[in-house]
Amino acid sequence: MEKENEKWSTPPLTFPPTSFRTMEEAAVEQGRRRALRAEHQRRRKPKFVAIKKIYVTSSPHRILNELELLHDLRNCPSVCPLITAFRSTDQVIAILPYFRHADFREYYRNMSPTDTAIYLRSLFTALSAVHAQGILHRDIKPTNFLYDPPTRRGVLVDFGLAEREGVDSKPCLCHDDPSVRKTRLRNSLHNSAAPKAGYPKNDTRPSRRANRAGTRGFRAPEVLFKCTEQTTKIDIWSVGVILLTIMSRRFPFFNSADDVEAMIEIATIFGQKRMRAAGQLHGCMFETNIPTIGAAGFSLERIILWSTCRVETGERLSDDERVALDFLNRCLELDPSRRISADEALDHEFLRMGMDVHESMELGEEDEMDILKV
Repeated sequence: MEKENEKWSTPPLTFPPTSFRTMEEAAVEQGRRRALRAEHQRRRKPKFVAIKKIYVTSSPHRILNELELLHDLRNCPSVCPLITAFRSTDQVIAILPYFRHADFREYYRNMSPTDTAIYLRSLFTALSAVHAQGILHRDIKPTNFLYDPPTRRGVLVDFGLAEREGVDSKPCLCHDDPSVRKTRLRNSLHNSAAPKAGYPKNDTRPSRRANRAGTRGFRAPEVLFKCTEQTTKIDIWSVGVILLTIMSRRFPFFNSADDVEAMIEIATIFGQKRMRAAGQLHGCMFETNIPTIGAAGFSLERIILWSTCRVETGERLSDDERVALDFLNRCLELDPSRRISADEALDHEFLRMGMDVHESMELGEEDEMDILKV
């Protein structure tokens, strides 16, 4: 009866052999477990992927080449990595991380010089890693660089046309000594019986074969001139076209239907003299009697002022725009050997604009690359 009348009290706190001796230790362990559960829940947050269906008409060699390059570039910054790939009957499927991005046409007209510098720094970061492994992307354009303006983060995608530098290449005059190139060109002109105007009716010269893959409007002059020894500098020209598009507020800037029209568009800006010299670098002759193509062409500054309707008002480029213009001239150099490289571009004054702002925005952002670690 005495036991029944005793007031009930909680049993003493006991710990298993591996537990804690004090309440403080128990509280610390409880907090640690909560943190582990939170981390577990964070890792279990849904991840989204992009599914790429490779054209069934693509050759097996090209499909294998793209998958191998993506695998080799899996740890490169700002480059879309390959998660996995599989085949279903005749269809090859590649699984890639999904990156939030916006349509280039929706934001490029509103980009300030600082915004443009941050955009291009992300793109050149990817190109620096790609070129360091001797890989040519061959298809640099806005739709192949997925960019998210709110977070100012971008990623390079689509390596379907990419190739390793030096694959299937043959010696080209552009890599010869200038004196050797001049002698060979003189001999070629001396032995040529072709008329000065037009095309020869029965051309007995051997045809030149070179890789001309790429998107119209973004292909470098050496691609149009069928250079047989193309380098990673073809990607730099394409980035220059993107920058010219942003600064001129016109997309697409070049809109040619074939190689001849593409040469005419470039010659209209740079002039016959510089275009002729660019052709001779690769053993080609460029001649035209189109009256709108002058000998000297136009400066890129004038092109930008005209495109943005500032010629009539007399408004000049801002200081930041002039820094961007210098960078643009380095990218759109007709001679690939004088064109800026990806590593040199990252050290340019223009791409250093807005670095503090960009780095502070990156803090705390969830990285889509984390899907590779799950």
